[in-house]
Amino acid sequence: MDLAQWSHIPERLAEVEARVAGAAARCGRDVADIRLVLVSKNSPPEAVLAAYGAGHREFGENRVQEALPKIDTLPADVIWHLIGHLQSNKVNKVLGRFDLIHSLDSRDLAERLSEKSLARERVSSVLVEVNCSGDESKHGIPMSAARDFTLKLADLKGIVVDGLMTIGPLIGGAEGARQAFAGLREIYKSLRAEEHPSLPLRELSMGMTDDFEIAVEEGASILRVGRAVFAD
Repeated sequence: MDLAQWSHIPERLAEVEARVAGAAARCGRDVADIRLVLVSKNSPPEAVLAAYGAGHREFGENRVQEALPKIDTLPADVIWHLIGHLQSNKVNKVLGRFDLIHSLDSRDLAERLSEKSLARERVSSVLVEVNCSGDESKHGIPMSAARDFTLKLADLKGIVVDGLMTIGPLIGGAEGARQAFAGLREIYKSLRAEEHPSLPLRELSMGMTDDFEIAVEEGASILRVGRAVFAD
């Protein structure tokens, strides 16, 4: 594999990591509590290897059909996140291939994941995707229903709900992003207060290239950044 054309990636990664650390310092958070997932969709394995060579281990993919060949090609210690929409008919393909599925957005999908995970005698870690912007073009549970939806997942075996995820609004700028992230944080805190043994809710996944520093300030534990590192 020719890595020469991706030589800019370690420097870009270091810049993003410095910005994450700066945002954490501004709001009094420990940067060690924040996971950076590099979104490698549309990037070849060589680009991922360049980031891997710089010490990074967590990567996110949107499309199952693009992700699986990369998973088979790249080192076994990579932690893979499925951050794109998951169709029910592809559940069998993702089980055991991704460490965390960020896009649980319906009861039907939850039941399908539960059923197939139990059949394989495994437990799948998921995040509930919440549509904080009300944008009808986006997937996710409406904010008004997110708390009750999540609590009702506690009866399902074979999956563990590790937290919540959202995508920032397309309009509204920094203030719109902050409002959306703060709203999800409050839902997250409310659910955590339940201390439900079947809902560990360890993660709050929010923030991408254009708004990840705001997400850090609003409590994100997982950031999903791609363009800032991989774009030419």
